[in-house]
Amino acid sequence: MKKMIIAATALVIGLAPMMAGASPSEDLKKFRAYFLKMNPGVKMQDYANGIYALDENRRAEWENIEEFPPYEDGIDAGAALFKKYKVAKCFKKGGKGIRQNYPYFDAKAGKVRTLEGDLMACIKKNGFNPKKEKLKFGKGKFAGIAAYMTSTSKGKKFNVKIDSSKKSMAIYNQGKQHFYAKRGQLNFSCADCHVYNHGMMARGNLLSPALGHVSHFPVWRRKWAKKTAGKKGKTGPFDGFGTIQRRYGGCNKQVRAKPLKAKGKQHPEYVALEYFHTYMSNGIKVNGPAVRQ
Repeated sequence: MKKMIIAATALVIGLAPMMAGASPSEDLKKFRAYFLKMNPGVKMQDYANGIYALDENRRAEWENIEEFPPYEDGIDAGAALFKKYKVAKCFKKGGKGIRQNYPYFDAKAGKVRTLEGDLMACIKKNGFNPKKEKLKFGKGKFAGIAAYMTSTSKGKKFNVKIDSSKKSMAIYNQGKQHFYAKRGQLNFSCADCHVYNHGMMARGNLLSPALGHVSHFPVWRRKWAKKTAGKKGKTGPFDGFGTIQRRYGGCNKQVRAKPLKAKGKQHPEYVALEYFHTYMSNGIKVNGPAVRQ
C-alpha cells in the first residue's frame, strides 16, 4: 500500500496546492472538478454509492445485497429508540428530514454541531440513565438511532453552510488541514487514500472516493458485523452500524496513528474534519444508511 501511495505522489500536485488558502466555495469547486476529471464516466450523484460507482462487479454484488438490506431491522429498532428517548422534541421538523443540513456552525454557542452530537445531548436531556443503559458515540444503539434519522433524509441533497465568521472558518480550516496532513507510522493523509488513490487496491480492498463519502453514513459494514459475530456468535439489529467519526478512528488505526478519543463526547478534531468533509459533498444526495465493505 505504501508503494502505491508513493507511486501516485505526482497527483498530489494536482489538487492540494490549489486549495491552499482558498475559500470554501473554491475548495468545493476544485474538489468536485478533480473527481469528475479523474472518472469522466461517473456522474456526480453516483458518488453517493462510494466504490460501487467505480467497480461494476462490486456494484452488482452490492445491488443484490441492497435488495434485502441487512440494516433494515436496525433502522426499525432505531426508530423505536427515537420514540423512546423523545428525540423529536429536540429537533426542527421533529428530527426527520434534517440530516442534509448537518454539521452546521452555531454562532451563539461558537461551535460546530453534528447530528450525532445533538442527538446525544437530546438523549441525555430526556431521561437517559448511564448507570442502567449504554449508549456510545459511533456504534450500537446510538448509531442505530442516527441511521434511522438519516434514512428520513434519503434523496435530499447535502446543503452544509460554512459561516464566514472567524471562529467557523478556523474550524473549517482545521478540518481541511486534518484531511490533507500526513500522520501515523505510514505517513498517510485522508487525501492520500481517498483522493489521489481512490479506485486503487489496498490490502484487497478498493479505496473509496472522498467525494460523496459522508452521504451513506451511518453505514452498515460487513467488517463490523463480522467482528461482533466473532465475539458473540450472533448479531443483533445494531451490529454492523457505525457513524462517520467511528470510521475516522478506524482510518487512524490503519495508518498506525493513535485514534483521537474524547470521553463522553466527540473529539473536536473529528468534528472539524466532519465539517470540512461533509461540505465537500454538498449537492450530493443523502444515501444512508447503506452497506459497505
